Amino acid sequence: MYTSIVEFFVKGGAFMYPIALVFAAGVAIAIERWLYLTVASARNRQLWTQIVPLLQQGNFRQAISVCQRSSAAIGRILNYGLARLESARRRDDVEKAMEESLMEVVPRLEKRTHYLSTFANLATLLGLLGTIIGLIQAFTAVSNANPAEKADLLSASISVAMNTTAFGLIVAIPLLLVHAVIQTKTTELVDSLEMASVKFLNTVVERRGEAVA
Repeated sequence: MYTSIVEFFVKGGAFMYPIALVFAAGVAIAIERWLYLTVASARNRQLWTQIVPLLQQGNFRQAISVCQRSSAAIGRILNYGLARLESARRRDDVEKAMEESLMEVVPRLEKRTHYLSTFANLATLLGLLGTIIGLIQAFTAVSNANPAEKADLLSASISVAMNTTAFGLIVAIPLLLVHAVIQTKTTELVDSLEMASVKFLNTVVERRGEAVA
């Protein structure tokens, strides 16, 4: 099996190498993004578990201290809201501050993910280009060959030229699937941040109402 894979790769020609580089870059980005999003999600859950009791008790100063020490994305968002809470009189003011921090956090979560779909398209196009160039070379070689050998030579050359298209698709399909998975994971994380922001605002408004009463 290993020999067949090596033979398939070698017969594909020079375009197999850039496709392989695209695949390697895509795998590296996919692994990095998956680990980053997994760690970010775990940190958000951990911090939210610590913050909720403090918010329900109205202990906003300690909540600010916990958020400032945390590197979690939700900590940065809640820190904006808690900092604005001291000076703001309306819910809208706190909400706008948190939306501003969310606009800073989301690009970091979506960073480099779009490269996966770009690499998938690039691998497909490189495969097609390699096949076209291979076919051009094949027909050029056949035109100067012995008439008795033209059919065999042409079929063999076309078979080799198609290797780049096959390899391009082999690379593109997994990258597209991984892109969809990571995009879904990112969307779920962003949705959880928005949900936490709403719950934070509702809890703060409720605590303020009780304090006024």
